[in-house]
Amino acid sequence: MNSMDDTGVVAGPASGRASHTHRLRRVAGTGFLAALAAIVATTLAAALARAVGVDFEVDGGETIPLAGFAVVTGFFSVVGIVIAVALLRWSARPAERFVWTAVSLTAISMVPPLLSGANTATTIALLGLHLVPATVMIPTLARSLRVRTG
Repeated sequence: MNSMDDTGVVAGPASGRASHTHRLRRVAGTGFLAALAAIVATTLAAALARAVGVDFEVDGGETIPLAGFAVVTGFFSVVGIVIAVALLRWSARPAERFVWTAVSLTAISMVPPLLSGANTATTIALLGLHLVPATVMIPTLARSLRVRTG
């Protein structure tokens, strides 16, 4: 099965597959770098909040450790990367669909801090800390999904 690109050159199926695989890897690589940046930014923001007196104590008296922010940020950043790669693979408009999906999931992620039973300072800090990785991951992945190859 052959296809014709805009220049009228016939390309075999292997060249399209290689280009698509390269693009998937590029999006994943960019995503992992963004995830590292999101982890660092979120953990630093949590440390700063703790330094100014936010206790991060939630219902039941548990205190969220700084490492907890890093782990959760890393996990959900990887979930975002998987969503981005899946949309690149199976969607005709991956960037637009990714932004809608990621913004919707970010909005949903704002509910647990409101239900955590924490004091006002902790709740506000947790809400802000949900936005930190979103402001790193969403634009970075959306931009990498929009880049044209070839």
